[in-house]
Amino acid sequence: MVIGGGLVGAASAWHLARAGNHVWLAEQASPGHGASGQNAGSLHFQIERRFLEREGGLGYEGEQTARLSRIAVEDWSSLETTMDIDLNIHMNGGLMVAHSAAEVELLEAKAAREQAMGLSVETIDAAEVQRRAPYLSPDILAANFMAAEGHADARIIAPTFTQAARSAGARIFTGTRITALRKHGGHFSATMESRGPAQAGGSSRPAKTETRRITAAKVLICSGIWSRQLAAMAGLHLPLFPAPLTMNVTQRRDPFLPYLIQHVGRRLSMKQASAGNVLIGGGWPSRMWRNEHEFDFTRPPALVAESLAGNLKAAVETMPGIVDFDLLRSWTGITAVTQDQLPVAGEFPAMPGLFCAAGGSAFTLGPTFARLVSRQILEQDRAEADALLSVASPARFESLNGFMGQ
Repeated sequence: MVIGGGLVGAASAWHLARAGNHVWLAEQASPGHGASGQNAGSLHFQIERRFLEREGGLGYEGEQTARLSRIAVEDWSSLETTMDIDLNIHMNGGLMVAHSAAEVELLEAKAAREQAMGLSVETIDAAEVQRRAPYLSPDILAANFMAAEGHADARIIAPTFTQAARSAGARIFTGTRITALRKHGGHFSATMESRGPAQAGGSSRPAKTETRRITAAKVLICSGIWSRQLAAMAGLHLPLFPAPLTMNVTQRRDPFLPYLIQHVGRRLSMKQASAGNVLIGGGWPSRMWRNEHEFDFTRPPALVAESLAGNLKAAVETMPGIVDFDLLRSWTGITAVTQDQLPVAGEFPAMPGLFCAAGGSAFTLGPTFARLVSRQILEQDRAEADALLSVASPARFESLNGFMGQ
């Protein structure tokens, strides 16, 4: 059973179903409704700024995420061929730029570490930056360039995987919440509540709710910020925390920006979508709403004016000409992060048969998480999959779950 119909959940259901398994996928809204469809679609395989700004950011975590990124490059590069469908994947290269001498030093150290991990990253000087991307600020002193970076259309990836999973035999339930999840002996028992269609004729009567109870030998939780609550139903801690973020999109322009643009010292990502719009993000916060006792995940976070201004300022300082672009829309979404900002992917040692895949980088690394966790579930080259996912393993929370009396 797969819980969550975002990129990772839908892709996992596809892998599992095409291997001949009986697969149930439950999604509380619609495929890609959450973070998988709300993000800006960056394929950022270089070590992210959020790791670089931490003490020791070029150490273990940076190295291990670089190893996963190398695999993710191959997964994204072959995805359209494997699925035989156009997914608007563009991998024309990425530039991570620097404005100061200190930032250039960080770029050089980062590139050296990435090269040691098998990523093809080079440092180019200001003249080469201007030759490749003359629309960028002449104040940029250098950049790391990676030819395989790019972007994809986040709105269509999860729905496409969902349809592929259905075609492979998976049973897909949308508008379906999990209200109970427990392990009994060697199997899991789950209760699903599905909302029926709206009443015809404008009736004020509530839609009918259908309840199903199913059993599954193995369960994969990949429901973003909701994953924490689902793990708790099974009696386990999964320390995920909400990270509300802001994204922006400009008017359409003729194609001019083939690269993914990031900044090593500022919160910024920019890319031009197939339709011509420029997407601007980079990790600027929005603000969570609260109900009486806790954060309310059912409402989109509120836009923060300072974040909007800061994001657009960083964009203009990096690409001055964008000041003349009309801003069409800003929106917010919620992703889930752990305290160490590393993703979570793999099996809970305290509860064999229960797997999860959530946390940061779940779009860039999503197809890779889905493929590797599916291999763990299927016991296919399990040792290799375990080793590749070791940095993301929920085993690092085992000290918490050791007190749960499983």
